[in-house]
Amino acid sequence: MEESNVKETQAEKIARIKRGLDAVPTLPGVYLWKDKDGQVIYVGKAKQLRARMRQYVNFQDDRAKIPLLVDQIDSFEYIVVGNEHESLVLEKNLINQYAPFFNADFKDDKSYPFIALTKGDVFPAIKYTREKHKPDTRYFGPYTDSRAARRMVDIARRVVPLCATSCADWRNLSRRLENDPLAIMKTDVRPCFDCHVGLGPGACCGRITPEEYAVNVRRIERFLAGQHREFLDELSAEMADAAADLDFERAARIKARIDTINSLTDKQHAVSAHNLNADVVGLFREETVAGAHVLVIREGRIINSNEFVLNRGRDVPDQDLLHNFLLRYYDTTTSIPHEVIVRELPEDEESMEAWLTEKLASAHGAKVRFTAPQKGEKAALVDMAETNAKHTLMRYKVRTNYEDKRVNDALLQLESALALDAPPMRIECFDISTIHGSYTVASMVVFTGGKPDKNQYRRFKIKTPLDEANDFLSMQEVMSRRYCAERMADERFGSKPDLIILDGGKPQLSAVMEMFDQMGIDDIALCGLAKRDEELFVPWQDTGPVVLPSGSASLYLVKQVRDEAHRFAITFHRELRGKGMTASILDEVAGLGPVRKKALLKHFKSFKNLKAASLAEIKEAHVVPDEVAEELHKVIEQYNSERKDELVVGGE
Repeated sequence: MEESNVKETQAEKIARIKRGLDAVPTLPGVYLWKDKDGQVIYVGKAKQLRARMRQYVNFQDDRAKIPLLVDQIDSFEYIVVGNEHESLVLEKNLINQYAPFFNADFKDDKSYPFIALTKGDVFPAIKYTREKHKPDTRYFGPYTDSRAARRMVDIARRVVPLCATSCADWRNLSRRLENDPLAIMKTDVRPCFDCHVGLGPGACCGRITPEEYAVNVRRIERFLAGQHREFLDELSAEMADAAADLDFERAARIKARIDTINSLTDKQHAVSAHNLNADVVGLFREETVAGAHVLVIREGRIINSNEFVLNRGRDVPDQDLLHNFLLRYYDTTTSIPHEVIVRELPEDEESMEAWLTEKLASAHGAKVRFTAPQKGEKAALVDMAETNAKHTLMRYKVRTNYEDKRVNDALLQLESALALDAPPMRIECFDISTIHGSYTVASMVVFTGGKPDKNQYRRFKIKTPLDEANDFLSMQEVMSRRYCAERMADERFGSKPDLIILDGGKPQLSAVMEMFDQMGIDDIALCGLAKRDEELFVPWQDTGPVVLPSGSASLYLVKQVRDEAHRFAITFHRELRGKGMTASILDEVAGLGPVRKKALLKHFKSFKNLKAASLAEIKEAHVVPDEVAEELHKVIEQYNSERKDELVVGGE
């Protein structure tokens, strides 16, 4: 009775939300789903608000997270905007504001390093920082490698002398200018240490005017933005002028800066013969987590690469993951490329391009465009980014001990969801594989402590005579053989399991419960896993299956166990079927006994190679007489023809 009341309450809630959606306009905008506490749990955008929001409560959206999301929705808000571009910007701002649980975000909740120029000062200084962005400061990054960011600050100052915020003399100068903006030049002040070693231009001691200093600032901005070639041309021209004026000391200083840029360029990986200005985005997903890698390419060279870990994986569609990552990344970075290269174009390509073009704010009217190359140089760059994304995720998992934590969480979640007495430290999972009752086999895979224990895997040939596929009888036979007293006492089969998972759902569960009743077994937990929605059917609940939360560690483990059992069963089934077919075909050849069969297979290495051999090749093997070789070739030709017909029928 209590369960039905809960269902009725859920139905009433959905009905209430649907009535509320009748008043939502058919205009572009952003919607916010909220839970019963009023917390925003998801933010999305839509070209047509009412239709998009109805897809959730009508369960017309097939994303895995939707049932769990709808279960937690209690109310909603929406904001109407003028066009899709505005909705994209608003969506980004609201995600930043509320950090909703169901929106993909960076796994590491931390601020990333940037290189900043304090453009609001009379003498702007450079710094390494993790601060929130200030309106009067220009930022370059993010740099996910803090050492690379600090190294780049040092290189930039060797290329273009500039004050650093860490310099006490620069801070004193800035305070002095705040009190008296006219007191800029003071030649009686001792130069700071940075000025002595050539890293600072001497603003603190009056060696440079604000106008000359502004030239340095513009140059360092271009350098940090990756515009090296034009900058090198300028420096080369200055060096030539200094040498012509016989100012060899100044020419030597400029030559040192040119060498610094060239040495940096030599270390940067050239990936394009063209003057490519692009970001290449690669994603690598696992069940509940994903790695992202961005190759920052300017003037055809990789000048930086950034890596991130996302808190969503295969539990959200590719487009959702890409959309949320692009929003998050380009909201953070100030380095906007002319081209974004991805594996698959985003659904909101036009609005995303308009947003990035606005952020680029090119004086020459350049626009940002997305490309999804299928072959060539750019496709190879996407492959490179995806490979690096995979390694990003692997390093994160090792660094954080992710696998052990996930497994522990999964076992504890299964204990709670399936009402077990303890976490299921030993899980046994069974699957049946057959073709119309022929070559029927079963697999048993074992997970100990949440990890595959391959030494404990077992496979069974089904002995029950079957005219057609009967998974229930097959499963009952396997249970009777595995859990009989003799097998339970056999150390080779390991200890008694804490949980048995049956691939096939409720029918398989019922068949095994019947067999266990006959065997008198009542102390092993059972559940049947339905293939369609990964629902778990348990003996103690008649009202419906146990549904593990989408994206949860427990669901990931259950699917991993099921997939491993399926793989193991299919492999064994194909092996038996292949041996059976080989034996039956060769048995039809007159004059081909066991010794000649063995010699033929030894010569051709496999039955596959024998099937593909010509008559001349079989005769040249000198394993069987010519008349036997001719008969063998006829049988093989007939077999290949029948197999071809089967494939054509199957294709139709």
